[in-house]
Amino acid sequence: MVVCPEIGMSVLARAGQRELLASLQVTSTMVIVNILAYIFAFAAGSASPVQAGASAQLNKGIESPIWSALFVYGSGLMGVILIQLIIRQAWPGHRFGNGGLRWWVWTGGVLSIASTISGLTLAQKMGSGLFTGLSVTASLLTSAALDQFGLMGFKQHSISPLRVTGTGLMIAGVWLIGKF
Repeated sequence: MVVCPEIGMSVLARAGQRELLASLQVTSTMVIVNILAYIFAFAAGSASPVQAGASAQLNKGIESPIWSALFVYGSGLMGVILIQLIIRQAWPGHRFGNGGLRWWVWTGGVLSIASTISGLTLAQKMGSGLFTGLSVTASLLTSAALDQFGLMGFKQHSISPLRVTGTGLMIAGVWLIGKF
């Protein structure tokens, strides 16, 4: 119970200011996290053509796409193990037997073989721009289909005229890169 209305309003105003400050801190943290996520995604995308070029040079040097792929995956495995040694994430063994994982969750590594082998054998023949453009455009088209139907755990996001236009511009850009 508040005896003096002026003091009560002052207390309420301070509480409101604290909530506003806490909300602004959460919002600014979320913005920073989003910016960092975009930077990380941009860096990962930038690494893709560099990785394709390095892998293609490896394949050119040892003249074996399969052995090159094994070395690529081996070095990747060593990198993941190093990250695990730093982060020390707990073993998720208890989640394997609960039946919550669908069969296709295990196909990521197998599917990435196509990307790796195509990078090893095609990137230098096609050129970095065309190879990366085709890869990214194919990824974008597949992503639009996965989003449209909410497949593979993605949130359903309907195709809009602007998304179709953006995809069309990507296709036109790849055509221009390949043509000129």
